[in-house]
Amino acid sequence: MTTNPRIGPVERATGRTWADWMRFMDGIGARDLDHKAIALRVYEELEGTVEQPGWWAQSVTVAYEQHIGRRIPGQRSDGTFQTSVSRSTSFGMQELMDRWQEFATGDEAVQGIVDGDLRVSGTERRITWRTKAADGSSVVVTSEPKKNGTASLVVTQVGLQTLESNDEARERWASIVSRFLDGA
Repeated sequence: MTTNPRIGPVERATGRTWADWMRFMDGIGARDLDHKAIALRVYEELEGTVEQPGWWAQSVTVAYEQHIGRRIPGQRSDGTFQTSVSRSTSFGMQELMDRWQEFATGDEAVQGIVDGDLRVSGTERRITWRTKAADGSSVVVTSEPKKNGTASLVVTQVGLQTLESNDEARERWASIVSRFLDGA
């Protein structure tokens, strides 16, 4: 079995070795629990001992599920896959989203993926463009601010059915994002 890259960060953040986490998982009967039940037990164990216990509970749970072969990297607890591509830009958050919307409307590759009503919403923390894809998955594009006043573009496709379709989506979105930013 290859080494799971999630284990090192989990050990550092929680102050526990992976062997300690395996003993904990055995003690709660984690092999017979679903993702939500495991994450809740890990959260209860971490609460008050680490910053962001919810984040680390998910990280420990996913690492465990990968360790026992219940899921592979990129796979979500429902069995589908999710991929993301992100790039920093020199644009502010609103300008980046305005440019993305204009680009996406006229780009054949983007239009060949999307197949649903488009929604755009925003807060001070991010602006989100979301729609359904023709394959039934969801596409979410966010413009997220950085400390220096610029923003990052993050494209996420969620609900892909296979690892192969996940890998293809990652390559497709990387190409689209590069083309978008090269032309911006």
